Amino acid sequence: MNTEITPRLAAIFAGHRNQPGALLPILHDIQYALGYVPEESVPLIAKELNLSRAEVHGVITYYHHFRRTPPAKHVVHVCCAEACQANGSEALAAHAAERLQGADVTLEPVYCLGLCSVGPNIQIDETELHAQVTPKKFDALMKKLGEKA
Repeated sequence: MNTEITPRLAAIFAGHRNQPGALLPILHDIQYALGYVPEESVPLIAKELNLSRAEVHGVITYYHHFRRTPPAKHVVHVCCAEACQANGSEALAAHAAERLQGADVTLEPVYCLGLCSVGPNIQIDETELHAQVTPKKFDALMKKLGEKA
């Protein structure tokens, strides 16, 4: 186990001691702290919660939100829920995938950003929400993101 990860996990576990149903909150906290849920954390989580490794692995792989590998420097979520699909999110996602080839950006689908009436929508780095995103607007946002780097 990576020595940098162990103290972080210990702190996360301590924050959820005796909490019923702590698995999902722990997984969210690990991903927030590290950017993903490392494979080597699975046995530690299982031991902490008195679960099998298979149970922990099953939850991680069931929910698309959890990453099992480190993300790129930036993460862009494209909403793929029905309302955004009706407004062109599939074409936007295809454009984004083509535009981001080779970039230091992880592109991930998400199934609702809460802006259903003004889609298609994207979220950049878990903080910036953007509505009514066209391919042209997407390109401008990615250019601006590249300038921040």
